[in-house]
Amino acid sequence: MQTGNINVKTENIFPVIKKFLYSDHEIFLRELISNAVDATQKIKTLASLGKTDSELGDLTIDVKVNKDDKTIRVIDHGIGMSAEEVDKYINQIAFSGAEDFLSKYKGQDATNIIGHFGLGFYSSFMVAERVDILTKSHTDAKAVKWSCDGSTEFTLEEIDKSDRGTEIVLHIADDAQEFLDENKIVGLLNKYCRFLPIPIRCGTKTEWRKPEPKPEDENADKDGKKEEPKEEAVQVPRIINDTEPLWQKAPSSLTDEDYKKFYHELYPMNFEEPMFQIHLNVDYPFNLTGILYFPKVKNQLDLKKNRVQLYCNQVYITDELEGIIPEFMTLLHGVIDSPDIPLNVSRSYLQSDANVKKISTYITKKVAEKLESMFKENREDFEKKWDELKVFLQFGSLTDEKFYDKIKDFYLLKSTDGKYYTIEEYRNLVSALQTNKDDIVICLYAANTDEQHLYIQAAKEKGYDVLLMDGFLDAHAINMLEQKNEKLRFTRVDADTIDKLIEKKDDVCPAKLSDDQQKTLKEFFDKNVDEKTFSVMIENLSESDLPVMITQNEFMRRFKDMEKVSGQQGLYGDFNHYNLVVNSNHPLASRVLDETDEAKRTKLVQQMIDLALLSQNILTGEKLSEFVKRSYEIL
Repeated sequence: MQTGNINVKTENIFPVIKKFLYSDHEIFLRELISNAVDATQKIKTLASLGKTDSELGDLTIDVKVNKDDKTIRVIDHGIGMSAEEVDKYINQIAFSGAEDFLSKYKGQDATNIIGHFGLGFYSSFMVAERVDILTKSHTDAKAVKWSCDGSTEFTLEEIDKSDRGTEIVLHIADDAQEFLDENKIVGLLNKYCRFLPIPIRCGTKTEWRKPEPKPEDENADKDGKKEEPKEEAVQVPRIINDTEPLWQKAPSSLTDEDYKKFYHELYPMNFEEPMFQIHLNVDYPFNLTGILYFPKVKNQLDLKKNRVQLYCNQVYITDELEGIIPEFMTLLHGVIDSPDIPLNVSRSYLQSDANVKKISTYITKKVAEKLESMFKENREDFEKKWDELKVFLQFGSLTDEKFYDKIKDFYLLKSTDGKYYTIEEYRNLVSALQTNKDDIVICLYAANTDEQHLYIQAAKEKGYDVLLMDGFLDAHAINMLEQKNEKLRFTRVDADTIDKLIEKKDDVCPAKLSDDQQKTLKEFFDKNVDEKTFSVMIENLSESDLPVMITQNEFMRRFKDMEKVSGQQGLYGDFNHYNLVVNSNHPLASRVLDETDEAKRTKLVQQMIDLALLSQNILTGEKLSEFVKRSYEIL
């Protein structure tokens, strides 16, 4: 057996770190600013503990872009470094100054340090051909300058520097000149640093301000009236970030207007107001803060329009949160901030561990609790929000079985009369009339009240209630509700004739036509329809029912709808097949049989068919034109 130490050569690993560790070159700015924030937080911690004699002063971090000398400077007034510390934290790759500081002051006010791996600084070599560090420690140590051109060689020398802190100077490489555009840098700062706890300044911006009031005699016209000073354009320092974002504040100190304002700061292109929000704040068994907003989701295109943003100690990480929150919560908007979410070395991707599952479970629980409290405390307001909430609850129930168990008691069904019921309330409402011969409660529903108005009215005339299910996830939700609730089935109101929608033991209507007459009647209608699209069925219905109706198998149509929502062309594709039901007891059926003129009979049959097609909104094009022309001829 042989033992030994793995030999890692610096000249081999350094190019990997500086070129391939980070997925996007723009990350260098996030890493350098994070380091500057850490340095500033460290001096604040030492000052609060009485461990430094240095005055804090202005702690604003400056980012300066200079196209002339092709440099970007990141300047902080934080803890600074001595020559020994530069050697320790910069020259030794992956030796984290943040971790070293945290271990030294564990349990004291040092929990807001961002860094962990000691590698972020090296991301600067992705865009720079040379990097200089000019730094002065908060102690009496001499200021030093460290310089490296991206190789394994560096220089370290003493310099004159009066103010405490560190200045990183990036000499931008030829293939990274795009980063010398100040607007681009401001954009990156807004993306990654807009909520960091230390002010960040970059360039200037234009503001319109009223000038200082002039002396009395200079500020008056001939009549002695004061002139109202006009606003003037002035250049002011551009502060990038809000150092105290809303999610860090106590919910009791905030109003609905505060939450709405913050929502529009996060999503400036979303002009609609969110329905409501949940403010997260937990410190055990993990640290997590954040605000989750419930937007109005109107259609499938809205599902991914905006995303929940993940922050770690107020540093933006990603809005790709698969794994950290359940899939259905990607419908929500807002912010989650947690130092306990495990990130990979480059802080660009999440890593799976037990904490991630705990956080995901906690967020799901808090959302369900919020919805339940809304339902119990103000059901009327909850019902007003239901049409927008429904998509979220359906998506959640379809993708997370446990979520349905949490919300089943306030999952609502909406009737075509605009009334809302819980599932149990609705079962109790309709069970007396809408229980079929197999003891199954049939929930009739419509997907479009205008197109299916005729069928809705027929159902209501029999005393039935009809639900409205016009959402784009309803086809999937119906299947889920049938699986979750015993002896409950959903049937669209136009899936069959009214007597067959809810079959009862004693529902038998006597036939007025003989079997031979019914066979002849079917032949007349078969001749006038495309057998690939329609199946002619002769049924004995009430004389008051329509002479001809178009129905479609409930499950075939439902699965077609599900395929449509998922964007797939599956088993049914564009295939549409309908039942053309002829009421043999209607007087018009006898009239068809009694008509001896074949041309007249054909015209009558076609008119009856077209009227049925028209009632289902499937008579179009040339067929519709023929129907209109024929109708005038009959008149």
